[in-house]
Amino acid sequence: MTKVQIRFRLERPLDEQAMSHIASAHSIYGIMRVQLVVPTEEIVVDYDASRLGTADVGAALKRSGIPVELEK
Repeated sequence: MTKVQIRFRLERPLDEQAMSHIASAHSIYGIMRVQLVVPTEEIVVDYDASRLGTADVGAALKRSGIPVELEK
């Protein structure tokens, strides 16, 4: 296991529904922790890089309903 931490900016402030999506993101394969950083409106994700790449993490969060900005 290769534990890696990445930060994502949020596209918009989180509402209650998005907060529940963050709580359920821990069940995504390879994601170990998702934490909201309030003052900067970012989330920090700890994940297993032997299972997921950076783009995979961002895409999984987006599919889960978390409004993260993906790098282009």
